[in-house]
Parts: sequence; structure tokens; C-alpha cells
Amino acid sequence: MPARIVPSADVDERAVIGDGSSVWHLAQVRENAVLGENVVVGRGAYVGTGVKVGANTKIQNYALVYEPAELEDGVFIGPAVVLTNDHYPRSINPDGSQKSGHDWEPVGVTIRQGASIGARSVCVAPITIGRWALVAAGSVVVKDVPDFALVAGVPARRIRWVGKAGVPLEPAGDGQWVCPQTGDRYVENDDTLTEATA
Repeated sequence: MPARIVPSADVDERAVIGDGSSVWHLAQVRENAVLGENVVVGRGAYVGTGVKVGANTKIQNYALVYEPAELEDGVFIGPAVVLTNDHYPRSINPDGSQKSGHDWEPVGVTIRQGASIGARSVCVAPITIGRWALVAAGSVVVKDVPDFALVAGVPARRIRWVGKAGVPLEPAGDGQWVCPQTGDRYVENDDTLTEATA
């Protein structure tokens, strides 16, 4: 199925939009952005120059995904989320002259497969959000988030583990965790969580 781009969206002709993707009202997708198959870009969302977005990702209304962000497959970006790209933002240089694109070096947020960023969260680059991690709504993330971690707060810190279903895991003893929804098992070791092998 070809991509669906509504007339009020602003999609640069140099952007690549995968089959089955949808770009909704007032969204902007900048030059050289690459969206995989079945990506949804909600109303008023912004996808910056050269941003890479994996298949089956959802970028909800009014989210701001600044370059050089990289989103892997199956990522969820909640409404009004911001992925920043500047260590030390300033409008002007020390001499008072206005900064241009050549006066700073952008740094990006990387979001791994299946991770979800809750509404109105801010991810301060450069950081990596691990696979299947979950950032609670309204959080400010200033450091890397491990795979399967549920982080919350300002600044965000890990408060639980979650499985692929996004549901908090329950302890099963001896460093083992289980998903109450799927029954999948996980193993914790040195503050990291991995899927249990059969």
C-alpha cells in the first residue's frame, strides 16, 4: 500500500516515506529523512533533516524529533515528546552575532527497537533509550536507559522493569522476572535485564 500524505502536511521531496506510512495534518518531514514502512507521523509532528525512523514506528501529535535522531523499528513517541539535539543551546555567539547551522554540532537521541516514550517527555541528547524500554509521561531523560527499563521522573530514574508487552514485570526469585501478561521470563544481572533462554 502506498504512503498516505495529507495535503496539509509538509513533506520535503528529498524525504523517503515507506509504503503504508501516514503523514497527517500539519506534520513536517524534512529533507533526507527516511521513514520505514507503516510509520505514522501524527498531526503537527516534526521529523528533522536526515532523521531515520524504523518500520512500524508511531510519532504522535506535536512530537518534535530533531536531527540526528535515530529510531529503530516499532518505537512509540508519545504526544508532545521532544528529542533534543544540542548540548549547549544558544541563539547567539559570545560576540552577539546570531548563530547559524555551522556554529554548533548536533548530537542525537537513539531509541532502540520497541521502546516507548510517554507523552510530554524530553530526551536530552546524546542518549540511547534501550530496547523495549518505557519512559513514563512527563519524564526528563538525561542519561542512557537500559533495555526493558521503566524510567520516570525529573531527572528520570529506573523504577521498574517491563517486558515486551510494556507491563511491569513481577519478581520470580533468584534474579528472575516474569511478565504477568505474556508469561515471558527475564533475568536480571548487574542492573541489566535480558530475555531468559529456554
